[in-house]
Amino acid sequence: MEDFAGKTILVTGGSLGMGLACATRFAKGGANVVIVANDDKSTDEAVKSLGDKVIGFVGDVRKSADMAAAAAKAVQRFGGIDCLVCCAGIQRYGTVVETDENVWDDVLDINLKGIFLAAKYAIPEIKKRGGGAVVAISSIQSYASQTSVAAYTASKGGVNALVRAMALDHAHDNITVNAVCPASVDTPMLRHSAELYKGNKTAEDILDAWGRGHPIGRIGQPWEIAEAVAFLCSDKARFITGADLKIDGGVMAKVGIVLPE
Repeated sequence: MEDFAGKTILVTGGSLGMGLACATRFAKGGANVVIVANDDKSTDEAVKSLGDKVIGFVGDVRKSADMAAAAAKAVQRFGGIDCLVCCAGIQRYGTVVETDENVWDDVLDINLKGIFLAAKYAIPEIKKRGGGAVVAISSIQSYASQTSVAAYTASKGGVNALVRAMALDHAHDNITVNAVCPASVDTPMLRHSAELYKGNKTAEDILDAWGRGHPIGRIGQPWEIAEAVAFLCSDKARFITGADLKIDGGVMAKVGIVLPE
């Protein structure tokens, strides 16, 4: 499978979870991959596991200088950038009353500003290649919210709006921009949430319960998200832009009211 041979993909948050799954999918497709993450250990492990066409850059998506340097490293090492995939994100819990201002800033800075900064420096390089794609990981919580996730939900709604704006602004550059909106996916972030709320149960019990909340009966797997991201970055999706693709096991298709047995 060499569907991305000769392409260079920049993946933020690429050392864990959905980001690592995306980096793995592109590497298996023959792409050059630049993994951007803020953790040396996980970045080194990801690079070592994926082969000599994958390099790492340890940086902070909240910092303009770091994102400029990440894009420059991709250009210096591989000659350019064809696609940007934005997977960096955090989840924090609380109502607007409970959420500390610093926590709010962290969530919005990583989940939303991080996409702005990555795109700011990657898009000019993608344009030089004659076009390409940007894909941002959003969430079904950009459409509907659970309780006590005020900052997270606000950030993901912003992601979808930013994607639409970038899609319009860069359509004439032959650059497509889309969002992927997963429901619950088996990532370190979701498992951390399960640990926080397990009470006297196990984290696996919580993950199973959350899975049963999806009509398909389980939580998603990172590779399932990565396949959709790869499609949106491929030549097969050149007429898709400004879209937000739900990958949610049917969650957004159902309402809470059910008929009696």
